Amino acid sequence: MGFIWSIIIGILAGFIAGKIMKGSGFGLILNLIVGVVGGLLGGWIFTLLGLGVNGIIGNLVMSTIGAIVLLWIISLFSRKKE
Repeated sequence: MGFIWSIIIGILAGFIAGKIMKGSGFGLILNLIVGVVGGLLGGWIFTLLGLGVNGIIGNLVMSTIGAIVLLWIISLFSRKKE
């Protein structure tokens, strides 16, 4: 059951991060990828800061923050040079 929740949280986190960073989601598969990688990145960032999360809402917030950071990093490398 934990794997299914991870997928659901990943999709939601990717969707929320897509709305915040670009104004629209990326589709189910890309939202899942962004959310899962964001969850890993968010977990790493939270560990560095000494923070912990509990429950589904905490994991969703952590994954969303990680996904936002991931999208921000991607935008730094994908900017067009003039």
